[in-house]
Amino acid sequence: MAVCARLCGVGPSRGCRRRQQRRGPAETAAADSEPDTDPEEERIEAGAGALCGVGGGGSAGPSPPPRCSLLELPPELLVEIFASLPGTDLPNLAQVCTKFRRILHTDTIWRRRCREVLHRYRHILGLWQPDIGPYGGLLNVVVDGLFIIGWMYLPPHDPHVDDPMRFKPLFRIHLMERKSATVECMYGHRGPHNGHIQIVKKDEFSTKCNQTDHHRMSGGRQEEFRTWLREEWGRTLEDIFHEHMQELILMKFIYTSQYDNCLTYRRIYLPPSHPDDLIQPGLFKGTYGSHGLEIVMLSFHGRWARATKITGDPNIPAGQQTVEIDLMHRIQLPDVENLRNFNELSRVVLEVREQVRQEQQQQQQKDGPEDGEGCGRQSPREPQRSPAQPSAGPPTQKGSEPGDGGAAAAEEQTAQCGQGQPFVLPMGVSSRNEDYPRTCRMCFYGTGLIAGHGFTSPERTPGVFILFDDNRFGFIWLELKSFSLYSRVQATFRNADAPSPQAFEEMLKNIQALTS
Repeated sequence: MAVCARLCGVGPSRGCRRRQQRRGPAETAAADSEPDTDPEEERIEAGAGALCGVGGGGSAGPSPPPRCSLLELPPELLVEIFASLPGTDLPNLAQVCTKFRRILHTDTIWRRRCREVLHRYRHILGLWQPDIGPYGGLLNVVVDGLFIIGWMYLPPHDPHVDDPMRFKPLFRIHLMERKSATVECMYGHRGPHNGHIQIVKKDEFSTKCNQTDHHRMSGGRQEEFRTWLREEWGRTLEDIFHEHMQELILMKFIYTSQYDNCLTYRRIYLPPSHPDDLIQPGLFKGTYGSHGLEIVMLSFHGRWARATKITGDPNIPAGQQTVEIDLMHRIQLPDVENLRNFNELSRVVLEVREQVRQEQQQQQQKDGPEDGEGCGRQSPREPQRSPAQPSAGPPTQKGSEPGDGGAAAAEEQTAQCGQGQPFVLPMGVSSRNEDYPRTCRMCFYGTGLIAGHGFTSPERTPGVFILFDDNRFGFIWLELKSFSLYSRVQATFRNADAPSPQAFEEMLKNIQALTS
């Protein structure tokens, strides 16, 4: 094998390309003029000549076959060759030349190693939600060079909803020799240490740290809390004057730190998209008052759009549908001066709610009592009606009434012209982020989920969904007199697409059932 490697131009002979790269032009030219053979090669060639009948008669033997280089092979063949090598040899091979390095940095060869070398870990690639009580989380497991790494994604510091996501590694699997791997826990501040991963089933796995002492800090729990607070909130406890927020922060630290990175993860998918969707579905960061920023998943289901919590809090835990939007009922906001009056906005929204209630009663009478449950909701498999169409149901009085077709059409035409509709929060409505857009495209009637501590007495209350642009939307919670601003997560997640719409729907039901 050593001789073959030298004949292919990658071994330790005088023609080695790595050695040539270290020489100057003069040294390289001198080396090229020397015979590129060694005693081992001469012995093999002499033996081959004897077998061919070359004697002492002086007749010349057949000329040796022309040499070829691995560089002349097509990339797909090099992938096949490199995939058969031990994992520890690949970093050295990547230093031979630019072509080898480029091939070895593609996902193709590492995906194959995950299937063949580390077949028992291939199912953990993708997007996951950790089981951390009501708080949840977002984990993306990817192949990164010689490692499989689990990256935990965190929202930006409150209330900067437009800032990029933060991320940190929780574990990594070191790709080593065939059928061998080392699992390392990355939690804490003392570097990688011994860990363990158990695949419970296809869409569930768990991690365990075998050296939790690496998570401790010399200053004890107080230093650990101060460090966690700087990482989680970007501030100190003295900077947070709201007493209720201080209690929530302390509660989250105590609850989450007890896990010591010994967690169970369940697979989640990104929502599928459809050309008729109001905007591109996906993950968004949203403001939730004293709870800070949380991650939600916006998806479309026929006439409904739903925002499901990926991270949560003690009131509304992860997995619950925080906001539901009725795309059949557009809302025409009052002019800016009247919009500042909260009572005027409340009147408009409550009129739409009454209209929705009447339509549901009519539908229930038409379907019969046995089909009454869940009336007014469209099945995800039903064809979706374009949200640009005016509201369904009985016609309302002209002009400013909510759901009016003419008003909705005028608003839509304004939005299509790029002008947008002026928007301002009514007086008395609180917002964690005052830097919200001052124009919006359109608004819809919706409901928001509220509950007491521990998800007690949950109920859906009316509100307004405001679409600002392709990457931002908002929701006004009428009962709470609160405004939440959402901004799209711009990070790219690998291996996160749902295999089918049915699989995505089943995933939503599963994560909601865990916290119901």
